Order: sequence, then C-alpha cells, then structure tokens
Amino acid sequence: MSKKQVENKTEKGFENISETLTASEQFLEKNQKNILYGLLVVVLIVGAFFAYQHLYHKPRNLKAEAAIFKGERYFKNGQDSLALFGNGNDYDGFIAIIDQFGGTKTANLAQAYAGISYSRLGKNEEALKCLNKFKGGDYLISPAVTGAIGDVYLNMGKTDEAISYFTKAADKADNVMLSPIYLKKAGLAYLDAKNYDKAVELFTKIKDKYLNSLEAQEADKYIEEANLLKGGN
Repeated sequence: MSKKQVENKTEKGFENISETLTASEQFLEKNQKNILYGLLVVVLIVGAFFAYQHLYHKPRNLKAEAAIFKGERYFKNGQDSLALFGNGNDYDGFIAIIDQFGGTKTANLAQAYAGISYSRLGKNEEALKCLNKFKGGDYLISPAVTGAIGDVYLNMGKTDEAISYFTKAADKADNVMLSPIYLKKAGLAYLDAKNYDKAVELFTKIKDKYLNSLEAQEADKYIEEANLLKGGN
C-alpha cells in the first residue's frame, strides 16, 4: 500500500469518527431533556430508597425490637397468655406487635413465638395460622418452627402430617443439636402409629448419623421396643 493510500485511508477514518461524534452530539442535543429527566428519576428513586431505609425502616425495626423484649421473657417463662396479649401496661403482646410492625424481622419472629404460645395453650388452629405465616431463613429458628407445626398436628391427632413436618425439620436443621430431636419425635410418632419398621429406621438413623447426641444414647431402647412390639403382633 502506497503512502498516499495510507494517508487517504487515515483521512477517511477521521471523517468517520467526526461523523459519529457529530451524530452523537446531535442525539444528545435533541434528547438532552429526556436524558436529564431519566437521570433525575434514577437519583430520586435511589434517594427515596436510602431515605426509606434510614428514616423509616431502620427506626421501625428498632422500635419493634424494643416492643418484643418483655414478650420474649414471658415466652421463656411459659406465660403464654401474657406473651400473646400483653400485660395491659408496658407490653402490648405478640399479636399487637405483628399488627403494628408488619414487614419487620421482629414481626416475623413474633409469628413464630405466637404460634408456639398458642400451641402450648392448646389453640391449634390459631397456632397453625401463625406458624405458617412465619417466613424462614434462620438456620435455627426455621427448623424449630417447622418442628412446632409437627407438634401442633400431633396434638390434633394427625400423625402422618406431624411425622412429615418432624422429618422436614430434621432435614432443615441438618445438625447434631436439632436433627436428632425431630427424628426422635418422628420415631415416637411411628411407634404410636404401630409402624415399627419406620420407627426402627429412624432410631437407627439417629445412631448412625448423630452418634454423639443424647438421642443416640437411648436409640437402642426404642429400637428394642419397636422390635418387641412388632414381634408381638
């Protein structure tokens, strides 16, 4: 390629770049207002989000945490009516917290507390409503809520449903602290339902998978009981 051809090619390249820049400038000039409006909308949305988080959502969460404090103490002491409905003085109750602070983590936790409190009071339908509204995520609370649903179904005489939730709770937890507890509950439910093979299967699973748990230490007792009952039928 000659020097003149190279120069011509270079000139054409600059011309193309110049034309592109001119077109871009024309586009910006023509759409300047729309672009500015678009940027303004983005800035407003981002600003509104951060304002919501820091001026409304975060303070509301802090208020909810303060509101539930006494309820957690009542709950731990087994004072379920007080925990649910308040003391008429400086604590409003889990139900009120759920209504007042809906959408917060604390209100979600209050659903779990309320469900278990209702269950302990023998109010099974109310318990299921609250427990089923809990939105899981926590690796300890979520399995506990699933297990609590199993307890409610067991109280209602719905053994199959109870076993299903106990085994789900054990799978969700997947740890030596909680899983053996729920497997034991499921195993005992199978014993009561006279499904001895399934009972043996679960207690054997506790021994094999959670050897160091308290439940594993008494698993042989239940396995022997299941085999004796099976043989007697």
